[in-house]
Amino acid sequence: MAYSMCLNVLDSVQRCNPSTLLPSKKPVAHVTKGNRDAPHPFQSMALAENSSDSTIIRRSGNFHPTIWHDDYIQSLKSDYRAESYTRKIENLKGEVTKMLHKIVDPLKQVEKIDILQRLGVSYHFEDEIRRMLDKIHKNHYGGDVCREQSLYATALEFRLLRQKKYNVPQDIFKSYTNEKGNFKECLCDDVNGMLALYEASFLLIEGESILEEARDFTTKHLKDYVEKSTDQNLRAMVNHALEFPLHWRVIRLEARWFIDVYRSREDMDPILLQLAELDFNVVQAVHQEDLKEVSRWWRSTGLGELSFVRDRVVENFLWTVGVSFEPQFGFVRRLLAMLGALITIIDDAYDVYGTLEELELFTEVVERWDVNAMEKLPYYMQLCFLTLYNSVNELALDTLKEKGFNNIHYLKKGWADLCRCYLLEARWYYSGYTPSLQEYIEIEWLSISSPLLLVHSYFSVTNPTTKETLDLLEDYPNIIRWQGMIVRLADDLGTSKDEFERGDNPKSIQCYMNDTGASEEDAREYIRNLIGVTWKKYNEELAASSPFCETFIQIGLNFARMSQCMYQYGDGHSVEYRESKDRVLTLLIHPIPLPKD
Repeated sequence: MAYSMCLNVLDSVQRCNPSTLLPSKKPVAHVTKGNRDAPHPFQSMALAENSSDSTIIRRSGNFHPTIWHDDYIQSLKSDYRAESYTRKIENLKGEVTKMLHKIVDPLKQVEKIDILQRLGVSYHFEDEIRRMLDKIHKNHYGGDVCREQSLYATALEFRLLRQKKYNVPQDIFKSYTNEKGNFKECLCDDVNGMLALYEASFLLIEGESILEEARDFTTKHLKDYVEKSTDQNLRAMVNHALEFPLHWRVIRLEARWFIDVYRSREDMDPILLQLAELDFNVVQAVHQEDLKEVSRWWRSTGLGELSFVRDRVVENFLWTVGVSFEPQFGFVRRLLAMLGALITIIDDAYDVYGTLEELELFTEVVERWDVNAMEKLPYYMQLCFLTLYNSVNELALDTLKEKGFNNIHYLKKGWADLCRCYLLEARWYYSGYTPSLQEYIEIEWLSISSPLLLVHSYFSVTNPTTKETLDLLEDYPNIIRWQGMIVRLADDLGTSKDEFERGDNPKSIQCYMNDTGASEEDAREYIRNLIGVTWKKYNEELAASSPFCETFIQIGLNFARMSQCMYQYGDGHSVEYRESKDRVLTLLIHPIPLPKD
């Protein structure tokens, strides 16, 4: 029953048309269905910025001031910007390339690929990895080849091939099941095999019952292993996997964690370790320079001085490192961080500070995309819109000059769609309306803003653009909708309790509770299940042939991964002094200590 409900909800995401769903001017009736009786503890009498109207009651999100000030960010320095380190990395890459060419055993090959990926340096060796995987796939899946492998080898091979879009059927695991289709209990003694099967199972798509069984079977037995094991290293690996599977993990954070794990392994290769440590520090130095540029831009806008805002420029940049960490994508990181900061401010205006009349006006101005139309807006909205207008138009101008293509239509449409979503949420709030879960989901996969960010990133990483992809982009293809759904639901699990307690709109958890009468605990479990079902649909899109370039597809995938990381322990985007602070320090501030030469 729960599974069919999940599918019904996802069907509504697939069917909905944002352009018809979100009229900007038609008000929502003051209905009574599901009216909330929630406290609004953070209301206050406050002036609009530079306004003479002292009678407007404005809410406050009670956001904590930023802990990352521009002076501190600009003071960041790294020794690893020196050319000598870049030359050393090139030498180490040459040694690793030679090593890869010498490996002939398929199991040794996939083990080495797995280590390179976990260490965060596989992007240096994509050609070599593709060559090895091509050969493995041809030899093992190119015909009726009779082969016998361990569970560990089969599962590791399956995961690495499938994540690179090779056609690998779930049936290769049939030999490990009994006549009832259940995995054989004797496999439980092979912990490495069980762990590899567990990781492989998260690349399943809808209808793959063997992989469903594999996920449930391995999860149960790996949890049992953790309770009984005395092997601290293997136990740590299992615990890490049970927290989040590799397929859902942020590449950069996984690399920093695995470097420490790999250092203590008996089979550690000192060349690979040295490359991973040095590459991490050199790339971190690149990220610091990107962050400095974003912070200077943010300070120049003056938006951080507005009284109601979340000043979260560093957290927005942290998102981008999780989305696209490779050094050559500095423009993408800076672009997405700037846009993310703008989205955060505009979201706060709709969610917390703006009156409904102001929000109606702001939405109309964004739809018209006309600076002459903003005269009726209060000062804080004029500042928001003008910054948005100038930033997006500048991006469009850059695209026109570099690629000869005018993309302003797609960028304007994306912002109009987002603001219409925000406005509908505001109308729900002001009318006290609790939508059904299906009503909620129909707009919230879009209002989470990652689809808008993907539209912008498309033009940054795609050259040339094609009519096919532009037509798909116009209506948000499933590969964008599913990642938006995952980001939305992950956000809801992390933020809904605090937001609802301060009187914000209900999130998916409260909508489900209102629909079904379920407890909060049961509603949270349902949303976690819904995330799992969405991942299956998303995996199917990721595995399919696509007109979009691989870089664009990976950016979307990494948005989904990063959302589950940012909201793992609560609202990591807004509350920056707990886990998010540790992640900023780990990824952006502190290099890995290396021995002096």
